[in-house]
Formats: sequence, C-alpha cells, structure tokens
Amino acid sequence: MEGADLEHILGKDWIIQSAGGATGTAYYAQSDVKRLFLKRNSSPFLAVLSAQGFVPKLVWTKRLENGDVVTAQEWLDGKALNVEEMQHPKVAHLLSSIHHSTELLDMLLRIEKQTITPVDTLFHVKHLVDKTNSLKHHLIIHKTLQYLKTRLHEIQYDRLVVCHCDLNHHNWMLSNHGELYLIDWDNARVGDPAMDIGRILQSYIPKEDWGHWLSNYGIEKSQYLMKRMHWHLLVDELVNFVYYLRNGLEKSANDHLNEIIQLHQQIEEWNL
Repeated sequence: MEGADLEHILGKDWIIQSAGGATGTAYYAQSDVKRLFLKRNSSPFLAVLSAQGFVPKLVWTKRLENGDVVTAQEWLDGKALNVEEMQHPKVAHLLSSIHHSTELLDMLLRIEKQTITPVDTLFHVKHLVDKTNSLKHHLIIHKTLQYLKTRLHEIQYDRLVVCHCDLNHHNWMLSNHGELYLIDWDNARVGDPAMDIGRILQSYIPKEDWGHWLSNYGIEKSQYLMKRMHWHLLVDELVNFVYYLRNGLEKSANDHLNEIIQLHQQIEEWNL
C-alpha cells in the first residue's frame, strides 16, 4: 500500500505519512477536519474489537484493487503506557474484559484462528530445539524441556479465551481523555488466559503485588494458575532464545536464557 493508493481512497485534501513500524503497512492521515489511523490487512476481527471498546473506533473498511483491505480508525491524542503505568488497575480490568468477551472468542474461532494447546506447543518447541544442533547438550534447555513434559498433564485448562500474546507496554494506549486501549492484535490466538496474565505479571508487576493485581483482574492467586503461567512463560522464553540464537544475536539470546534461569528459580522456590 503506497501513499498514492491512499490518496486515491481519501482524496487530495489529506496529508498522509507513514506511522513507522517494521512492516510499513500503517499510516497517519490528516485533513482540515479529521485525523485517521490507516492500516493494511489488519486483524479481521477489528470490527468486534472496536465495537467492544478494546481498540480506537473503526471508522471504515475499504478494499483496494489489488485485494488488500484498508481499515481506518480514529487517530486519538494520547500515549503508550510506560513500564510503571502497567501496574495501574485499568490494565488488569481491560485484560479481564478481553478474556471474558464471548463475542471476541466467537469471532476468532470463526475465522479459523488456531487454538493453542499445550500438547501442540510442546511438540513445536521440542522440534525447534531438535533442529538447533548447538542445543543438543545444553543443560538448561534440557531441564526446561523435561519440566514442560512432566508438567504437561497438570496445566490443562478448558476455559479458553482470546489471548493477545503481545502485551508489551508499547501496545497499551492511553488517550488524553483517559480511555485505555490495547492495540496490535496480529498475534492474537485462542488459548489459556495464563499466557497473557503470566507475561504481564512477570514483566511488569512486583512479585509481592501479584495477588493484588490478580484481584483487580478478578481471580485469586493459586498454585494451579502459577504452574500454568510458568509453563507458558518458559515456552515463550525458550522460543525467543532459539530465535535469537539462530540469528546470531547473542546478547538478546542470553537475555532470554537468563529469563529461563529466573523462571526455574521461581519454580523451585514456589514448588511449582
């Protein structure tokens, strides 16, 4: 999608500029009376996200001659949350609302998004490690795979939800009017809510505050939840570790390896 394509859609009264990002598929558009955020081939369930108030309002959707779909959302004045602001109760409340949305779940299941099961996940992770020769005798990775395997039957969870799966603080947008939104849904999957909950707790919430955060979300801290969280966190860190290792990014790989070691320490400390 080039600026010329957008100008054809919007008309010559609009100023269009790239919104940045690795894919180059997002743009800001501004006229004398309106401002929009445009994206090519965004999440097909954007309309449901908008209707539920989880993302800025969807204004229109149009199809280009080449088949690409362009969506336009309200361009709101605001900012991304910083690391400290992730501890605000609004984050827990919004994530809980997302996880409890039956409309979102129905839509995502309808558009064939694959459900993430622990069995499939473990098969995928083991395959990744087996294909990486340098890891065949890596003690920490071997320990991680053994843990994932032995705990597999203990972390099954049937009440699956829509998980965002990319809860970096940059994806939480606070408008100048105080509305909180969660953006960038390209990695969303149906799975155990512990995948999302664990990522926020481990990355942003002091451990002594985990119980309070979970209370704001609407559940109690339990061994069962902690086991599921740590299982999925180990998977996440292991996949990232292998990715960066294969691409020769040693520092990033070591960062994820250190996270794996930290998770094992927590597992032993809390008897998970």
